[in-house]
Amino acid sequence: MEWNDFTGMSHKVELSTIAACVNDRWSPQIGDPTVAGWVTVVAYAVCAVLGFMVLLRALDSRERIFWGLVTLAMLFLGVNKQLDLQSMLTAAGRCLSQIQGWYEERRVFQRDFIIGLLVAAGLFLALVLWLMRGCLRRNGLAVLGLAFVTAFVAVRAVGFHHFDVLIDSRMLGTRFNVLFELSGLVALAVNAMALLSI
Repeated sequence: MEWNDFTGMSHKVELSTIAACVNDRWSPQIGDPTVAGWVTVVAYAVCAVLGFMVLLRALDSRERIFWGLVTLAMLFLGVNKQLDLQSMLTAAGRCLSQIQGWYEERRVFQRDFIIGLLVAAGLFLALVLWLMRGCLRRNGLAVLGLAFVTAFVAVRAVGFHHFDVLIDSRMLGTRFNVLFELSGLVALAVNAMALLSI
């Protein structure tokens, strides 16, 4: 298979070569066996259940689609939290960059990728806000929470060292990454509970 790297150069890379490299760097295991990690998994599960309950009660088709997507996203991200699939993606990127010879210039790629992710998250948020405009008052906090969680997870998957240093910092004994991730989940849960209480 032929892959184009970010410099536009073309290199032939076998998928088996990348798979072997990734296999040396990543294996399926519990990604965050800490109390905070399991609390986050439980928060994803609670959001999935609440999202499904809202989905069953939603009267508007846009709300049903949105809360269906929320439910699926929360289930996937909850499983991903402990399987650590983003680390596999990061390992694949490192392997590809080393095989193609641009590992030393990876910071440019990482920066551009993060900017692209943030732009994509912003566009996604704008699209969802536009599609949900008739029922945004009822779902705005959930839209914001979902955008925040997905952007956080995507940027975390890149493995950009400067970002990792920031989110691994601590405030009152708790790592920022836990606070960032949980804040989006809390926003989703609060919005879902408000809708269920109507």
